[in-house]
Amino acid sequence: MLRILLFLATNVAIMIAISIIFSVFGLKGSLDAQGINLDLNSLLVMSAVIGMTGSIISLFMSKWSAKNAMGVQVIEHPQNQTEQWLVEVVANLARKAGIGMPEVGVFDTPEPNAFATGANRNNALVAVSTGLLHNMSADEVEAVLGHEISHVANGDMVTMSLMQGVINTFVYFFATIIGYLVDRLVFKTERGYGPAYYITQLVAQIVLSILASMLVMWFSRYREFRADHGGAQLAGRQKMISALRALQRAQTPEELPGQLAAFGISGGSTRRLFMSHPPLEERIAALENDAR
Repeated sequence: MLRILLFLATNVAIMIAISIIFSVFGLKGSLDAQGINLDLNSLLVMSAVIGMTGSIISLFMSKWSAKNAMGVQVIEHPQNQTEQWLVEVVANLARKAGIGMPEVGVFDTPEPNAFATGANRNNALVAVSTGLLHNMSADEVEAVLGHEISHVANGDMVTMSLMQGVINTFVYFFATIIGYLVDRLVFKTERGYGPAYYITQLVAQIVLSILASMLVMWFSRYREFRADHGGAQLAGRQKMISALRALQRAQTPEELPGQLAAFGISGGSTRRLFMSHPPLEERIAALENDAR
């Protein structure tokens, strides 16, 4: 979930920043049509430039963003047996998966967690939390690492970036149309763009981005099943099932606070639409069914 949230937040921020730059420097000249008519072809091209650029920049910033946001300490020279073991396990799994050796890091949080990110399957980052190392067995940690290596080997970040770029394109496209129509029809601006256009377009971008994130989250849930299957192949099915059960035991039954509640494991169908990961019981059942 950490990787997905960081990617989405960076993506939306960059897309909005680019659109503001376009506005400030008057790069919308081709869209200054009369009345309420828009040059939709030009708008679509500009939307694609903004949408895909934001997604590509987010992809190439993903390692840097994750390291800084999570305080990841990259293991350049192992300082103890745990770090040495961690690097060796990742190296072995990377060889099995046919990818280049990722950077290996640790971030300090008591919750068991891990993520992999990076723009290139041969230049990725795999990081685990101190809580994961302290609360799971060596076999379970190996399975979690296999799961993350599978994300890298499957090219999930690249695929997600392309998908997000297409979504960004249409978010900007429709937000611009909404802003333009509100400005012309409601506030009666006759030429150029009034303040209502910029405010409405920005709000529409945020709202449409939230709605569109349901598609990204659907893809994220699909990826998790694939990564579980890949982790089972790399580290062993029983190790992967055991790791998921350990995560299940570590979950707190209390409600998550505020904005995090939408990303909780339990909840109704609406909440599920915004979940980046399927419920652990479904992931365990999928692996057990594969073994039959």
